[in-house]
Order: sequence, then structure tokens, then C-alpha cells
Amino acid sequence: MSAVVAGSILSLAMSRNFYDSSMTSAFLALAIASAFVILVVLRRSWSDLVLVLLSAAIIAFVDLYVRHFPYRFMAWFSFVGMGSFLVMALRTVWSEKQDRKLMLCAFLPTALFVASDYMASTLLDITEKLHPKVFDLYLYYFDCSLGVQISFVLGQLLRGAPWLRFACLAFYLALPLPLALVYAARLRQNVSAALPVMLAFLITGPVGILFYNVLPACGPVHLFGPGFPLHPPAIADVMRSPVVTVLIPHDARNAIPSLHMTWVLLVWWGSRKLSAWIRGVAFTFLAFTTLATMGIGEHYFVDIVVAYPCAVMIVALCSYTVSFSNAARRLAFLWGTFGTLLWFALLSFATPVFGISRAIPWVMVVVTIAISVIVQSRLQKELEVQPHSEMTATAEKVMAQHA
Repeated sequence: MSAVVAGSILSLAMSRNFYDSSMTSAFLALAIASAFVILVVLRRSWSDLVLVLLSAAIIAFVDLYVRHFPYRFMAWFSFVGMGSFLVMALRTVWSEKQDRKLMLCAFLPTALFVASDYMASTLLDITEKLHPKVFDLYLYYFDCSLGVQISFVLGQLLRGAPWLRFACLAFYLALPLPLALVYAARLRQNVSAALPVMLAFLITGPVGILFYNVLPACGPVHLFGPGFPLHPPAIADVMRSPVVTVLIPHDARNAIPSLHMTWVLLVWWGSRKLSAWIRGVAFTFLAFTTLATMGIGEHYFVDIVVAYPCAVMIVALCSYTVSFSNAARRLAFLWGTFGTLLWFALLSFATPVFGISRAIPWVMVVVTIAISVIVQSRLQKELEVQPHSEMTATAEKVMAQHA
């Protein structure tokens, strides 16, 4: 088993196709490196660290000096990540009982997450072919109905502060790392409570792809090109212009809801009652990702808003430790699903409503975010009470049997 696992990981790490398509890609390289985060949090072993670095050095030597692959800086994150996968897999094979269960719950979900990221580009390509025309003007109309073009404002802010733009891009690309950190910390506390968290992380991508086919859009930088962010159209002109679908070729239809925002919300909510420094990391990613998604032009403000009910729906869907008959879980799922689909319907068929008064879109934004936060908070309390309730019920049953 060790030979099979090691051979599979090493053959993948030394594949030219995988090297070009994934190991040198900024986002995928950091997704692969997330295995290192999980291994460090769970094991905290100097011997594992040495084995990871040794494995990474061997992979790097073979790829760069034996296979003569082109040098890319991001490949180093992949080398360390592949080394971590190798050590994690070997620890899974050779551990026993609870340690094996822990390592298996670390290895398999991490591998599935990297695989889902790898497949995402293919699914987005299919979405692009299915929907040559996009609804960007519909989303942009809503943003303008607020009276302020938030994406353009934040884009100008980042343009005027290169250091802030660099930081936002770094946090935007490094999203897999806080996902791994929160999951590993949860896994270290309680395996059963951690698995719903990772399940939510895993299904966010496929769920997002489905929504991208419902309301395909690309983002302001793709709609306006060089005009973003320094040359925004006048809001009055936008509100008088017809709202139609437009042709934007060769760009991913991944605007609404913002999956980056959905993931960082799941990270923030999932970090509840973890250590202060992990909460700090989660909040920092939440803040910078919110700024980055709009500031770099990949999302409209409404994409961020719709991410809230979408995230609630995913949390409720994955909270299998709480019965669906539980009022908090049922309400969260219904609100998340209904809220997301209602936004899609209004943006698609009722855009003139937003132009009646600026109060209408602003009230919708505030109500959507507020309800999402409240409903998720109530579900979170049920998730925290559930393990205690199960233990109490088990104890009562044992006492009754002895009586």
C-alpha cells in the first residue's frame, strides 16, 4: 500500500501535464500546499517536517533538473504540498485505530478538494460554451441603483495603493490555506464535528457551478475592459439604458454568487470557538477577500450579497449531525435556498424595481445579510449543543439499562 500510494503521488508530481496545468498555477499550487497546513496542525512533528522538506527537494530536483521542466516560483508551493500529501498518505497507511481514522479524514478530503479545484476550470469552460451571452448588465444595473458603484470605488482604491492591491491579490489566491487551517483545527478537536465543515467546503464549488449556469456573468473588469476602474459610466446613463444580455467571449462565467466570498464566510463561521489566532486569520481573510473580489474587478457588489444566503444554504445542507426536522436547520436551509433563488429571479426579471428608489436595493441588501447572519448563528448554536445532547441521551440510556 505504501508503494502504491507513494508511486501514485510521485508519478503525478512528475507529470509534465500536471506540472504545467496545476503545479505552476497560483491558486492550484496553494490548494496543493494546503496539505502542508493540515499536516502541521494535526501532527506538529519535526520528523514529519523533515520528511516533507526532503520529499519536496527530491520532487523539485527531478522536475527541474532531471525532467527539465520550466522553472516557476509557484511550483515550490506545489513541491511542499506534494511532499505533504506523500507523508500524510504514509502516516495514514501505518497508523492504527484512532490515529488512522484521523489521518484518513485529513488525507481524503484534502485530496478531493484539490481534485475539485483541478476540475473547476473544465466545468467553467463548459459553462462558457453553454452561455455565450451573459447577464453582466443586469448585475451592474443593480449596483448602480444603490447610487454608488462600489466595485469601481474599490478598484480605484487598489489602483492608488499598489501595496494594498498586492495584499488583496495574495489573500484572494491563498483562499485554500484558511480552509485547510480551520478544517484541521476542527479535526484536531473532534472528527465528527469537523467533517460537516469540510463537506461544506467541498460542495461549494459544484453548487456554485450550478448557479453560474442559472445566471451567467463575468464581472466588471471583463465587461468594461481597460475602462475598469478609472472610467465608470455615469449612473444616470446606466439607469436610462436598456438592460440586455451581452456577448463576452473567452471569460469564465463565475460572478454570482461569489464563491470566494462564500468560502471565506464558511471559514469565518467555521472558526467559531477556535483559538484567537485562527479567528484572527479567518477574519483577515474575510476582510481582504471582500475587498479583493470587487477591487480587482471579478465581482459586482450584488455577487457579495448573494453569497450570504448561498453560504447559509450550504451550511444547512451539510449539517447532517442535526436532524432536518430541527427548526434551526430547516429554517436555515429554506432561507438560504429561497433567498438565493429570489435574488436570481429579481435580478433576471424585475430589474426596473431597483430603479424606483435607492431605498429599495439598500433595504434588500441589509435584510439579506442580517437574516443570513441571524439564521446561521442559530444553526451554529444547535450544532454546538447537539454533541452534548447526544452524550446526555446515551448516558441516560445506559443508566436506565443498569436500573
